[in-house]
Amino acid sequence: MNVSTINYMAVAAAAIAFWALGALWYSPVLFSKQWMKELGFTGDPAKKPNMVLIFGLSFLLMFIMVLGIAFILSGYPPEKVTWVSGLCLGTLSAVCFTMTAIGINYLYQMRSLTLWLIDAVYMFLGLGIAGIILGAWR
Repeated sequence: MNVSTINYMAVAAAAIAFWALGALWYSPVLFSKQWMKELGFTGDPAKKPNMVLIFGLSFLLMFIMVLGIAFILSGYPPEKVTWVSGLCLGTLSAVCFTMTAIGINYLYQMRSLTLWLIDAVYMFLGLGIAGIILGAWR
C-alpha cells in the first residue's frame, strides 16, 4: 500500500458524489416515501432530527469508506488503476461487505427485503461511482 499516491481531491470528489447520490436516492424523486414507509416514519414534528448533524456525519462516514477504497487502490500497480478497476473494487466492496452487513443487521431487526434493496442498492451504486472517480482521477 502506497498512501503517498492517494489523490485526496479525488477522495473528496468521490465522497461528495456518493453523498449527492444519497440526496437524490432518498428524495421524493426516488425512494423517500417507500423508505420512510418501510421504516415506519410518521413525520411526527416532535421527533424532528438534527439534519445538519446527520448530513455531516453521513458525509464523514462516506469519506472514510471512499478513503478505504483509495487505500486499496494505492496497492495496485499504477498502470492497473483505471476507472474500470475502480468500479470493480467499489462494487465488489459493496457486495462483499456493505450490502451483506446491512443484510445481517436487517435480518436481526426483522426489516423488509424492500428496505434492504433501497439501502443496499444505494451503497452498490454509491461505492461504484466512488470507485470510478478514484480509478479515473489518478
